[in-house]
Amino acid sequence: MKMEYVYGALLLHSAGSEIDEDKLKKVLEGAGIKPDEARLKALVASLKDVNIDEVLKNAASAQVAQPAPQAPAEKPAEKAESKEEEKNEEAAEEDAIEGLSSLFG
Repeated sequence: MKMEYVYGALLLHSAGSEIDEDKLKKVLEGAGIKPDEARLKALVASLKDVNIDEVLKNAASAQVAQPAPQAPAEKPAEKAESKEEEKNEEAAEEDAIEGLSSLFG
């Protein structure tokens, strides 16, 4: 079912009008939509025994899905990276010292 039909039905309900095929057709045509007669009949028939106020009330009180918890920041990886950087710096210093000592060797 296209949402435009449902929106039209909700608009009629909100205005306090009975939801029937003729009124829904006029609402859709007023919005520039060429209504499909089969869809009009199907929607009106499906809403015949529905308490729209109750459905809207239940929909408004439905729980909203909670966002997934975020993973904790990876601090151990940061520590490992900084230790690795320190080792690389120490190795670079040792290489530089060895290079200098070979000059005066």
